[in-house]
Amino acid sequence: MTNNRRGFLRKLGLAGAASLVNPVLSTLSAQTGASTGEQDSVDKSHENPDGSFTVSILQTTDVHCQVHPHDELFWENGKSVFRKTGGYAHLDSYFKKIRKKNPHTFIIDTGDMFQGSELSVKTTGQAMVPILNELGYDLYLPGNWEVIYYKKAMQTLLGSLHGPKVCANMYHDLGDGKKGELIFPPYHIWQVNGVKIGFIGYTDPLVPLRQSPNYSKGIIYTKPEENLPHFVDVLRNQEQCAYVLVVAHLGLSQQIALANMEACKGVDYILGGDTHERVRKPIQCTYSKVVEPGAFGSFVGKLDLTIKDGKVQSDRYELVEIGASQYPASKEMERLIQANEKPFKKDIYEVIGYSTIPLYRYFVVENPIDTMILDALSWKLPEIDIILSNGFRFCPPNTSPDHTGNIPISNGYIYDMLPVDSTVRTATVTGKQIMNWLEKELNNVFAKNAAERFGGWVIKFKGMKVSFNAFAENGKRVQEVMIKGQKLDPDKIYSIAACERDGDPADMLCRIRQVTNARNSNYTLHSVMREYLQKNSPVTPVPPQNAVVLDAPQTLLTQVTGVDYQFH
Repeated sequence: MTNNRRGFLRKLGLAGAASLVNPVLSTLSAQTGASTGEQDSVDKSHENPDGSFTVSILQTTDVHCQVHPHDELFWENGKSVFRKTGGYAHLDSYFKKIRKKNPHTFIIDTGDMFQGSELSVKTTGQAMVPILNELGYDLYLPGNWEVIYYKKAMQTLLGSLHGPKVCANMYHDLGDGKKGELIFPPYHIWQVNGVKIGFIGYTDPLVPLRQSPNYSKGIIYTKPEENLPHFVDVLRNQEQCAYVLVVAHLGLSQQIALANMEACKGVDYILGGDTHERVRKPIQCTYSKVVEPGAFGSFVGKLDLTIKDGKVQSDRYELVEIGASQYPASKEMERLIQANEKPFKKDIYEVIGYSTIPLYRYFVVENPIDTMILDALSWKLPEIDIILSNGFRFCPPNTSPDHTGNIPISNGYIYDMLPVDSTVRTATVTGKQIMNWLEKELNNVFAKNAAERFGGWVIKFKGMKVSFNAFAENGKRVQEVMIKGQKLDPDKIYSIAACERDGDPADMLCRIRQVTNARNSNYTLHSVMREYLQKNSPVTPVPPQNAVVLDAPQTLLTQVTGVDYQFH
């Protein structure tokens, strides 16, 4: 009865939410029905002869609105290999398969579900609502990018999702730094076969610093360790949960740091997100195990718990690759996605340029995507000494040539690379400011204390060449800086260009404080990219090693050290 009611509610809600984006979807939903697979026969393999049973907890994170299968990079035998993975229609097929095999399945998304594609931007995230509802997630956690359309829109978007939401460290800002109530419930309890499993949610408290400040205006964030012991006590001792998990969007380094704090005592697992890391073997920390299941829907983290007599006897974790050929697309989900895309399809798929080499953004130090962005800005602003670009992680690879033999770059891919079409801004700074800023940015990436790592890759630049030791002491990483072929002069004034961030002070650019002569240009990042590609294609954005790491490989794929983990 419960399963049938859940399927009915999903179907009903899909029609209502989908019509917010496109009226066609109301009819479409009624025709296709809910894609739960609940009327298929159920496999009994989750029930064991000794009276124990198995529950499956599935996790996605950082999908960034990548609704279609895409090229994905794998690091195998010291080189990059690409395979087609992901896509919500393929995820839907995988979810159905697991639910059919085991009705004791619980599916979670831990954030960054409304930012990262043109479809999402054109609909301010609304296009994703019916898709996520059709997938039937059981629990959601807001990520650092859920505030992309500001606080009210975040509340509306997450409120439109059928599954419950949790977050124990996002509060309404009452003004003057006073905290109001939590925006979302702090925890959720899943009752399965008479056993309680508790989930506590935490998102990145550094959002006001990492994102444009205005995005999260009206929200106060706190560190997880401030109230985690309280909620663990509630779940363990008051609610008598047999297992307690933290669902987190903090970044792998921060999640490891949290799992080593006494505040995390009583937490069995941290199901993490944010840094797009692919943890295949759980990282055992002092108090908890930590995992993170990649990004873009390319993977699902699968945690199986064997329970007997009300207690969890064992756990087993695996990172499941969602191969596009291994899990054929769900037809219902494909139709839903196509209907959502239809009003914007012409613009999304319009080809505006070409690359001769694969485009991706996985290496910590330099990548082809960021090289192309820097090349475009430098082409537009030849008079500027140093061009800067943030160390973003989002955007799946693009490696497939078309009939021309080159790799097409569409309008939609520009949004994948740069979802926020920021205004290009210029300013001037001293050489001393540049040096101090570089040391601070490198510490954000490579800090010895995992809790100090900021969550992004190395900042990208052109017109400047920097040699550094990633794992040196804070403030002593930079070994040499060359600008336009000359050694950096601490007293010299240099011109810089980067994107404006919504809400930053007038004298800040790319997190450099007290810049001078700051002014906004008449063009945006997207307009520069389109003009550059239209006039210069095909481009060959080979990373020029403007950033040279002296104590690690240029192909460094993670900022995480000191634990048994490798990205591949």
